[in-house]
Amino acid sequence: MKRRRLIALVLLVVVGAGVAAVGHSVVEAQEPSATTASIASTPTKRHARPRKHPLRLAERQTGRLQSPVQDAAAAPLAGGRTMLLGGLTAADTSRADVRIVSATGDRAVGQLPAAVHDAAAVRLGRAVYLFGGGTNEGTQSNAIVRVDASGAESVVGRLPAPSSDQAAADVQGTAYVVGGYTGAHWLNTIVAWHPGSQAHVVARLPTAVRYAAVGAAGGHVLIAGGSLPDGSASRTILDYSPSSGRVGRIARLPSATTHAAAAGVGDLVYVIGGRGAVLGSATAHIVAVDPRTHRVRMAGSLSAPRSDLAAVAVDGARILLAGGRGRNGTLAGLSELVAARSAHQLRRTTAARSVYAFDGANRLRGAARLARPLVYVPNSESNTVDVIDPRTYRVVDHFSVGGLPQHVVPAWDLRTLYVTNDTGNSLTPIDPITGKPGASIPVDDPYNMYFTPDGHYAIVVAERLQRLDFRDAHTFRVHRSLNVPCAGVDHMDFTADNRFLLASCEFSGQLVVVDVRRERVVRTIDLPHRSGMPQDVKLAPDGRIFYVADMQAGGVWEIGAHSFRVLHLLRTGAGAHGLYPSRDGRFLYVTNRSEGSISVISFRTRREVAKWRLPGGGSPDMGGVSADGKVLWLSGRYSSEVYAVSTRTGHLVARIPVGSGPHGLCVWPQPGRYSLGHTGVLR
Repeated sequence: MKRRRLIALVLLVVVGAGVAAVGHSVVEAQEPSATTASIASTPTKRHARPRKHPLRLAERQTGRLQSPVQDAAAAPLAGGRTMLLGGLTAADTSRADVRIVSATGDRAVGQLPAAVHDAAAVRLGRAVYLFGGGTNEGTQSNAIVRVDASGAESVVGRLPAPSSDQAAADVQGTAYVVGGYTGAHWLNTIVAWHPGSQAHVVARLPTAVRYAAVGAAGGHVLIAGGSLPDGSASRTILDYSPSSGRVGRIARLPSATTHAAAAGVGDLVYVIGGRGAVLGSATAHIVAVDPRTHRVRMAGSLSAPRSDLAAVAVDGARILLAGGRGRNGTLAGLSELVAARSAHQLRRTTAARSVYAFDGANRLRGAARLARPLVYVPNSESNTVDVIDPRTYRVVDHFSVGGLPQHVVPAWDLRTLYVTNDTGNSLTPIDPITGKPGASIPVDDPYNMYFTPDGHYAIVVAERLQRLDFRDAHTFRVHRSLNVPCAGVDHMDFTADNRFLLASCEFSGQLVVVDVRRERVVRTIDLPHRSGMPQDVKLAPDGRIFYVADMQAGGVWEIGAHSFRVLHLLRTGAGAHGLYPSRDGRFLYVTNRSEGSISVISFRTRREVAKWRLPGGGSPDMGGVSADGKVLWLSGRYSSEVYAVSTRTGHLVARIPVGSGPHGLCVWPQPGRYSLGHTGVLR
C-alpha cells in the first residue's frame, strides 16, 4: 500500500483566465494581456473570446518545512495559510500530526485520531474535513474527521467504504470524494458529503481510478488522469456536474499521468506535475483545463519533475503545496508559482531562484545517491587522508596520498572525489561508493580545483605557478593555461549566470575576474590598501553579492557580483577563512581560524546574527555542511583535529583527532545537480 509520493507546496498567483486552444488539443501558453484582471477577482464570461496571450507560470522557492513529508492531505485556511494533515515520513511511516503552513514554514497544532497517509481533505465553512486514508497497518480508514484551525479534532461521519488514494474537491459547501482504493479494489465512485449528512455515492466513473488529480472550477469537478486497475496511467479528463449528476469525458491530458495535483483557480483547473505508471517517470508539466470550453493547454513547468502534489487554492488566487517526493526522496521544500508575462520573464524568474535552490537538505541527485556517507580529511603535513564515519564520529580508514594534500574535491558529475596533492603534482581519485583511493593522476601544482559550470573543464588552481589550468574534466589533459596577474591565487566562485568567476589572490591582496567562456582575465580588483589576505569566495543566494573571507582583515568583503566593486567589509573575527552556506540558503557560516570561532551571517540582513566559539579553542578552517544540513564539519588546521558543530545550536558535537595539518575537508555526499569544485560548491 505504501508508495512514495511528492507533495510540493505552491503559492499560485494567477493572472487572466482565457485559454488558447482548438478542440481538445494542447497549445503553448503565451503572455497575458496587460489589461487582464486576476482570475480570482474577475471570472471570465462564458461568451468571452479566448485571450490572445494566455497565462504561463514559473516556479520559485520560498521556504522549508520542519521535516520532510509526502502523501499528506491539505486544505486552505483563512489568512493565506494551509492545513497539512498526516502523510508519510521519509521512512514511509504514516504521520498523525496536523500542521499550519505558510509560504516560508510550518508549525504543529494538533494530532489526528490515527496516523494516515493518502487521505483527502477539503475546507467547509470554518473547519477542515479529512476523508479516509491508509494506515501503518496496511489498512484503510473510513473516518471523516473534522479539524479546526486550533488543531482540535473529532470524528463526524463515515465513508461508505474504508479507502485511501482518493482526492476531493468542494462545490458550494459539499465535498466530493473521487475514486480511491479499499485495500483490495479500485473504486469508481464519487461520494458526496456535507456536515450533518451521511456520505453517499452520487455518481460512478466510467472506470475505477486511484491517485487522480481532482479540482473544482465553475461549479464543476474535474478529474484528470490517475492509476487504472490494469496498472496503466490514464490520460482521460472527466467532468462531473453536481447540478446534473452527470459524468462525462471532456478532454485528454498531453500524456498519461497519475499521482498529479489539481487545483481550481477562477474558471480554470491546473493539473500540476505527476508521473507515468512507473516510479521514476515524474514530469514537471503544468496543464490548464477549462471546464467550460473543454480546452487544454500547457501552462508552464515546475523547476523540477515531481509527482503526487497536494494542491490547495488559497484566497481564490494562490495555490499552496508542501513537501512531497522528488527524484531524490521525500522533500521538505516550499515553493510558489507566479505568472510569467513572457518566456523571457519565465527565464528571468527561474534565474531569480536561489543559486542554492538545488542544495536543500537531503536533495541528493545522480551518483551522489549511491555514495557512502563519509567525511574525507586531507592531512597536508602527513601526506595522508583520514576517513570519518559521520554517524559514529570515528576514523574508519586512513591512506597515504601525494605530497601536501590540500583539498578533497567532488567531480562535476559527482562520480569521483579528487585529493589535490600540491607538491606531489598529482590528483588521487576516490570512489565515493567504496571510499577507497585509486591510482594517482599527474597534474602540475594542484593546490585547489574547480570545474566550469558546463562540466567540460577542470580548473586546476596552480597557486605557486600563478596559473589557472583549464584541463579536460575526465582526462585532465591541458586545454589552456591562464596566467593570472596576482600572487597566491587559491579560491573562487562563479556568477549566477555562469559567465564569470571571481578568484582570490591571498599573497597580493587582490581578486581577479575571469571570463569563463573566453578563458581570459578581464579585471583585477585591489582590496583596500592591498594589505588583505583574501581566502574563500561564495556567492549570495540571490546572485547579487560575492562574499570573500579575509584572514588579515578579520572579516568578509562584500563584492558586487555585477559591478565587481568592493562594497563593504563585514567584520567577523580574526583569521576569517572558510565560507559555507546553510542548506536552506538563509545563513553563511564563516570560520574565524585565528580565534577559534564560527560567525553566522544572515544573507537577508547581511549582518552577523550569531557567533559560535569552540570550547577550549581551536583552528576551524575548511569543510562543509552535512547533506541533512544539521552538522557543520570543519578541519582544525593547526590542531590535528576535526570539529563537528551543530548548525541548530552551535554546540560542538564532536572533536576527532586526525593527522597533522588537516585542511580542505570534504563531507560527501552533498545535495546539488553538479559540483563546481573546492570542498563542495554545488548548484
